Amino acid sequence: MKLIFCGTAASRKSAQRGHYYAGPGNRFWPLLAETGLTPRLFAPDEDHLMPSLGLGLTDLAKGVFGMDRDIPAAAYAPARLAAVITALAPETLAFTSLTAAKIALGHRCRAGRTQSPLFPDLAIWVLPSPSGAARATFSAAPWQDLARHVRRAR
Repeated sequence: MKLIFCGTAASRKSAQRGHYYAGPGNRFWPLLAETGLTPRLFAPDEDHLMPSLGLGLTDLAKGVFGMDRDIPAAAYAPARLAAVITALAPETLAFTSLTAAKIALGHRCRAGRTQSPLFPDLAIWVLPSPSGAARATFSAAPWQDLARHVRRAR
């Protein structure tokens, strides 16, 4: 596994459709194509194809959905993420929001590359949320930096 993306929880639309980043305003799938992390634009219902590209998708909270502010703190399971990282041994972990990184790593992080004693041998990226709800503060630059990192690691 090259890269695992980790979000907070499924949006309402993603939960309804049963696929990651399925909201109509979410830029996740276009960003993967635009940055070259995928060879083409994939649709949310093609998320099952990501492992064949060395990409994994997960969330910190499973079985719940909605805006981050609506997810109960007890629903987040950073220990489950640690188990996934141990089992799959990815080269890189990318949080798809600053909130996901804060919950998983236990402290606030700025967008870009970071380190954590929780995952000492892992390249970690904190990305601005691609959600349409976060459009006002979005920057593609950290996503582009992540893509350059992944290309260099190949």
